Amino acid sequence: MSANYEAWSSPLSGRYASKEMLHLFSPQIRASTWRQLWVWLAEGEKELGLDISDEAISQMRSKTSLTEQDFEIAAIEEKRRRHDVMAHVHTFGLAAPSAAGIIHWGATSCYVTDGADQIIMARGLKMLLPKLATVVKKLSNFALEYKDLPTLAYTHGQPAQPTTVGKRAALWIKDLLSDLRNFEYALKNIEFRGVKGTTGTQASFLAIFNGDHAKVEALDEFVTKKAGFETVLDIASQTYSRKQDLDMASAFSSFGATCMKVGGDLRHLAMIKEIEEPFEEEQIGSSAMAYKRNPMRAERMCSIGRHLADLNQDAIHTYASQWFERDLSDSAIRRINIPEWFLCTDALLIIFNNVTSGLVVYPALIERRLMDELPFMATENIIMALVAKGVSRQEAHERIRVHSHAAGRMVKREGKDNDLIERVKGDKYFEPVWEELSQLLDPKSFIGRAPQQVEKFTAPGGPVDKALEPYKDALTTGAAAELKV
Repeated sequence: MSANYEAWSSPLSGRYASKEMLHLFSPQIRASTWRQLWVWLAEGEKELGLDISDEAISQMRSKTSLTEQDFEIAAIEEKRRRHDVMAHVHTFGLAAPSAAGIIHWGATSCYVTDGADQIIMARGLKMLLPKLATVVKKLSNFALEYKDLPTLAYTHGQPAQPTTVGKRAALWIKDLLSDLRNFEYALKNIEFRGVKGTTGTQASFLAIFNGDHAKVEALDEFVTKKAGFETVLDIASQTYSRKQDLDMASAFSSFGATCMKVGGDLRHLAMIKEIEEPFEEEQIGSSAMAYKRNPMRAERMCSIGRHLADLNQDAIHTYASQWFERDLSDSAIRRINIPEWFLCTDALLIIFNNVTSGLVVYPALIERRLMDELPFMATENIIMALVAKGVSRQEAHERIRVHSHAAGRMVKREGKDNDLIERVKGDKYFEPVWEELSQLLDPKSFIGRAPQQVEKFTAPGGPVDKALEPYKDALTTGAAAELKV
C-alpha cells in the first residue's frame, strides 16, 4: 500500500486541516528553522568578532533544509543521546563539517526550540488572520442581504420580540471581530526569546565575548531582527515565560467557543427549518433515513470547537507547573498542544468559510413561524391602540388576556393554528381597532432598528470595514473553501 493504514494519525491531518498549515507544523519546517536559527547565531557571532570562518557560514547556509537521510541520522542519535537538540547539532555538523565545532556556540536548547516555536506561531497567525477576515466578510454580506427579513428572536429558548435574520448574523460577526482582535494581539505581543543562555542570565555569551555586555545585547538584537520580530524579551529564564503561551491559547480557546456558539445556533435553525447549511447534490444525511439533511458542518464546528476551547486548560497547567527557571514538564505537552491550536483553528475556518458561502434561507417558513407567535406579541400594540381610542387600559388588558389564553389552549392542546386575531375580529369590543389590525400585525413594526443597526455596523467606514482593512488585499469572497470530507 502506498499509504500507511496501519498506524494512527490525527484526524486533523487526514480530514480537517489545510495542506499549508500541516506543512507549517511538519518536522521539516521545525528542524530547518532550528538550522536557520543556528545560522543566524553564527552570523551574529562572526559579525561581532568571534572566530568563525566564511566556509563554516557558507556550509551552514547551504544545508538549512534537511534530507531524509538527515532525519534518519538525527533519529538514531536522539535514541542514543535522549536529546533531540543535540541529535540535530550532530546531524547539522555532519552536513556542514566546517561549522561542526561552532554550531550552537553559547546557546542552550531553548534557543532553537523556543525560537522556532515563536517563528512558526507567528507564521501560523499570519496565515489564519486573512482566513478569519474572509469569513467575517462573507457573513457581513449575508447580514446585509437579510437585514430586513423579520424572524422570531428567542430568549430563554422561548419566542421573544422579533429581530431580523441579518441582525442575528451581525451578532455572530461581532464575536468574530473579537476573535480577530485577539489573534492580532497575540501576534503583536510575541516577544522573541533571543539569546539568553541556560537560565536567562546570558552568562555563556558574556563569557565568549570576554565580558562585553554591549556585544551580548547586540547579538540578542541581531538574532531577533533576523527572525522577523521587533521585540526581544528583556527578562527570561531558560525559556520564554509559558504565560505567553497561555495568553495565546486563550485567544484560540475563545475562538473555539465562538464556533460552538455559532454552530449551535445554525443547528437549531436547521432543526426548525429556517436556515440550513449547504447540502450537496449527492450528499447523504443518514445511512438509514434517506430524507435527512443533517447539519454535519455545524456539528463538526461544535465538535472541533469544543476541543479547541478546552485546550487553554493545558496551557494554564503547563504555565503554573513550571519550577523556578524551567523544567521539562512543558515539553511533550507543548509538542501536542501548539500544533493543535493552529490546526483546529485552520479546520474551523475552512468549515466556517464553506458554511457562510452557501447558507440557505427559507423566508416562507420563517414567516410562518413568526406569524404563529406574532398575535400574542401584538397584544400590547392592540391594547395601546384601544387606549388611544378612549378605552380603559385595564379592561382591554383583561379582555385580550382571556382571548390569548383560549387561543393558547387551542394551539397547545389541540394542535390548531393560533386563532387569536380571529377571536379579536369576532369580538365587537375590539371593533375600534379592527381596521388597524393589519398594521398592528406587520412584522416590520416589531423589529425596531435592526436593519439600521446592521447597515451601520457593516457599512463603509463602519466597525466591520475598519477591522477588515488590513486584509482587503487578501480577502477571498468568491468560491467556498472545500472540505476534505
